[in-house]
Amino acid sequence: MLLSTRPSIRRLFTSSAISCTEGRDNLVLPPKPEQLSQNTQPPSHVNMLEVNFQLKQLVKTGHLLDARNMFDKMPYRDEISWTTVISGYVNGMDSTEALSLFSRMWVEPQLKMDPFILSLALKACALNLNSNFGESLHGYTVKTGFVNSVFVGSALLDMYTKTGKVELGCRVFNEMPLRNVVSWTAIITGLVRAGYNKEGLVYFSEMWRSKVDCDSYTFAITLKACADSGAFNYGREIHTNAMKRGFDETTFVANSLATMYNKCGKLEYGLRLFERMNTRDVVSWTMIITTYVQMGQEENAFKAFIRMRESDVKPNEYTFAAIISGSANLSRIQWGEQLHAHVLRLGLADSLSVANSIMTMYSKCGQLTSTSMVFQEMRKKDIISWSTIIGGYSQGGYGEEAFEYLSLMRREGPKPNEFALASVLSVSGNMAILEQGKQLHTHVLSIGLDHTTMIRSALINMYAKCGSIKEASQIFSEREDDDIVTWTAMINGYAEHGSSQEAIDLFEKLPRFGLRPDSVTFIGVLTACCHVGLADLGFHYFNLMSKEFRINPSKEHYGCMIDLLCRAGRLNDAENMIKSMPHQRDDVVWSTLLRACRVQGDADRGRRAAEKILEVDPNCAGTHITLANIYSAKGRWKEAAEVRRTMRSKGVTKEPGGSWIKLKDRVSAFVAGDRYHPQSENIYGVLDLLASTTDIAVLPVHELDSLLHDVED
Repeated sequence: MLLSTRPSIRRLFTSSAISCTEGRDNLVLPPKPEQLSQNTQPPSHVNMLEVNFQLKQLVKTGHLLDARNMFDKMPYRDEISWTTVISGYVNGMDSTEALSLFSRMWVEPQLKMDPFILSLALKACALNLNSNFGESLHGYTVKTGFVNSVFVGSALLDMYTKTGKVELGCRVFNEMPLRNVVSWTAIITGLVRAGYNKEGLVYFSEMWRSKVDCDSYTFAITLKACADSGAFNYGREIHTNAMKRGFDETTFVANSLATMYNKCGKLEYGLRLFERMNTRDVVSWTMIITTYVQMGQEENAFKAFIRMRESDVKPNEYTFAAIISGSANLSRIQWGEQLHAHVLRLGLADSLSVANSIMTMYSKCGQLTSTSMVFQEMRKKDIISWSTIIGGYSQGGYGEEAFEYLSLMRREGPKPNEFALASVLSVSGNMAILEQGKQLHTHVLSIGLDHTTMIRSALINMYAKCGSIKEASQIFSEREDDDIVTWTAMINGYAEHGSSQEAIDLFEKLPRFGLRPDSVTFIGVLTACCHVGLADLGFHYFNLMSKEFRINPSKEHYGCMIDLLCRAGRLNDAENMIKSMPHQRDDVVWSTLLRACRVQGDADRGRRAAEKILEVDPNCAGTHITLANIYSAKGRWKEAAEVRRTMRSKGVTKEPGGSWIKLKDRVSAFVAGDRYHPQSENIYGVLDLLASTTDIAVLPVHELDSLLHDVED
């Protein structure tokens, strides 16, 4: 474990280990001993006590620069003088200057090393992530026996764990002859921060059995291990022991407890702990705001944020990241813009977590131009930044921009992750651009991400939406493990592709594979029932959701059922379900009923549906036209004319229909009557040729009448 050659005192500072950061922050080599101050005669003992006391007071009160000036002017400096100033730099996180001073102290012939100054030097190595220098000091402590000091041993293992050498840290701990609460807490902290949460809990159990009293820091880091590993029962036991010793009232232990309960899904417990806190710091408030956002209670998150400001606790970057995420979930662009302006004024906009939250907020609010501006102004971009901008353009339907950012990410950014690739696969499916989707499929195969749940489900979805249900089915059949996300993607793929029986059969197989359907799975199977008119089976699955799987039907599930009833011609049942649904009745469900009324020729029910839609969107051209067409089909010309007069008086015009086609990596979009395309003359020439050489099928009278009225508008 140790270095094969243990350097002597002099060799320590002539070796390459003296370089703290390999050319980045070089230590200043000390002068020769004979070049040092010639005044080596120490002053009186009383005088040094007074001088060191003044030096210590300056460091303690935060006047480190004054302390350094005083130190540099001192004609004689003993071990306490050096240790005091070095400790000030270590506590001030200036590890480079701390190690520079330590190197000068090292070559002072009249000074002696002790465990405390060595532990400070090791702490500086940990801050600087300089394991080479730390290993050299380790060799010296072994040679001199200082390694047996609990201070040195604790600092050594802390240095190794912070520099990524966790195994070496564990070996140092296991070889320590004496261990105190600092040693135990250091090894647990190192393991947990390195992601070894279960191992950290094992060491905590050993500490408990060894009868070493835990302090508040031990409880806090162990609760973090429980939170990150989801060890809820273990966390409750630690909570009980912390309460017995009175540590649960300590602010950072209380924060760790609340975080543990929140991450383990017991959000209400975390809220109760917060309300019982005597003192709330920025971590406490950030935790409660984050909890409310995770629970979907964004309004309460904003109330907590206002209470925080009233309590004179200043929010930090993590607080703003959480509350901006809340405004994103609410799609409150005004709130988000105000928060954006606030973080700009405070100088926190350069924080990655804040900038990423701002991007997400603008993206969810449909402000992709602002999203792009924030992205371009970021000095540093991580994988979340790139995934957010790609996901935003993908979800907004801007496939070309999404592909451009993905290409830019591959050239200039980090390696694309599952989320970024899944987002672009999704937009490939939505735009039915199969060729690009296949290229992405090849890419994920080459980097080995094709077996991940997110990518596999995105591939199935992409192929299904592009009409290649055979390829989607092949990916599904080649899966190595089963998860509900992949199964749901395949069920939805079959349902949207018209293969309703295959979707229903796949749904029925879920229990045999130990899978429970979620709310999205039920949307797929209800859609399948809808396409083939299986109303009774659809109601069976709809009732199964709440009775057997404890899933409350959402507005989307009610929408599927209303569509199912409309397709089955049961318009009265559909209207009654709309009126009785526990969710807000938006224009989507009423539009479904209105279209069914047109097919069935139910003018009165269509009028009621149209009135409900126009209450939400008074200028909806499609609703006016559909209602007018229903009246026209029934021969009620007066009512049809009245609807069209209303449209003209409101200035409502029908948006022209649009379409697009992709040829040779170029997307061409068209609208009705469009002549802006550079090849429009050739296009209309071919269209005239087709019209003159092709027999046009005769439309039924009522459809022809509706078409003529639509053209007039």
